[in-house]
Amino acid sequence: MDVGGAVCIVTGASSGIGEATARRLTDGGATVVLAARRADRLERLAAELPNALAAPTDVTDRAQVERLVARALATYGRIDVLVNDAGQGLHVPVLDLDPGDLRAVFELNVIAPLALMQAVLPGMRARSQGAIVNVSSATSLRVFPGLGGYSATKAALNMLSQIARLEFAEAGVSVSVVYPSVTATAFHQNLRAGALARGAWGIIPDPPELAADAIIFAITSGEAHVLVADPPRPIVPGGDAWGALLARQSPGAAHPDVTPSAGRGEHGRTSR
Repeated sequence: MDVGGAVCIVTGASSGIGEATARRLTDGGATVVLAARRADRLERLAAELPNALAAPTDVTDRAQVERLVARALATYGRIDVLVNDAGQGLHVPVLDLDPGDLRAVFELNVIAPLALMQAVLPGMRARSQGAIVNVSSATSLRVFPGLGGYSATKAALNMLSQIARLEFAEAGVSVSVVYPSVTATAFHQNLRAGALARGAWGIIPDPPELAADAIIFAITSGEAHVLVADPPRPIVPGGDAWGALLARQSPGAAHPDVTPSAGRGEHGRTSR
């Protein structure tokens, strides 16, 4: 799908990857609907982007999701693209994983994207076109101690997305998954619980614009799986690139220094 002239909902748009994606989409000629909880930041961003709509939304609230979609349709008449970027981390060892924290992060990282996909699909189906991009994490393709809860939510999102891709294909709607690595955003300062390992496993954070480029690539190409890289890199389950990622997992080689309950940020939802 060409982003030029497209109407795009971007969740998590108040900062990080979501904000960078909204800017990239606008640069490409799209009209963006900015969804996040921080209304002040959305309003400031909307003022910078031509024809953008700030739509404060808690995506874990189904009524607010439906209001978001209804407002976008009332304003622009259609929704061509949905980017599910809103998410939160949970970086604690399995032994210390609080079930309540896991439920809350699962609600945001998995249930909210599901609700949004369900909400936009009828309109996309009516026009026999649309693109949905769900932002996952490279941690769902590898094994890192301390990331069991977070990676589990993203692995669930991966499977949900792959099955939705099959089920939505007849409606002319593509569903893609984008896999960022550590990204230079406030994500790790706003974890539900836990803390980023010192040194972040030696990974140099990517700029959020790199993830935004991968999201745009997923929209325009319709690729099922896109790894954030320069340039964006399509990967195929079972293929060489996918296998290489999985082969790099080594539970005995990296033991992040994770502090349970440190960096608790129950109200922080930002990008990776």
